[in-house]
Amino acid sequence: MVSNSPKSDFGGVTLWFTGLPCSGKTTIAQLLFERLQRSRLKVELLDGDVVRQKLTKGLGFSKEDRDENIRRIGYVCHLLSRNGVIAIGAAISPYRAIRDELRAMISCFVEIYLNCPLEVCVQRDVKGMYKRALAGELKNFTGVSDPYEEPVQPELVLHTDQETPEQSAEKVLEYLRVRGWEIAP
Repeated sequence: MVSNSPKSDFGGVTLWFTGLPCSGKTTIAQLLFERLQRSRLKVELLDGDVVRQKLTKGLGFSKEDRDENIRRIGYVCHLLSRNGVIAIGAAISPYRAIRDELRAMISCFVEIYLNCPLEVCVQRDVKGMYKRALAGELKNFTGVSDPYEEPVQPELVLHTDQETPEQSAEKVLEYLRVRGWEIAP
């Protein structure tokens, strides 16, 4: 059961960014993290790429490994948010069932879907991963050879092809302000 207000008795919340690769998760999550820090709030950012290097090293990209990666990130977010921290999780998290699992575990869970067309994500890809995936060189690549299951009822949808990262971050901040968080403009 999700609380209608992300501000729990302990003040913690998990802001879960999900979307295709190159949809803007890391960029927007980093902007949000910096703004929340400036407001002197307890906040932590768990970026999927960084977590894979530090916390979940050794996991591959099979469905089972992806699920386990998201469970681990989600569990850390759960621990943080239940202790009064704003936990920002930014990971592709392509499978709806695992995101629903996190929602059930984390009492204050805000799913933020970065809705960005595949063509735009391909254009933004500075690492060339989409190019390699489209050429068949990368297997199990989300949005190309592996599915991305869009959220059914996310708390927020950011159209990152139509707004700047700053505008998207501001929408998240406004969502929090409306629900009682004291965040400096």
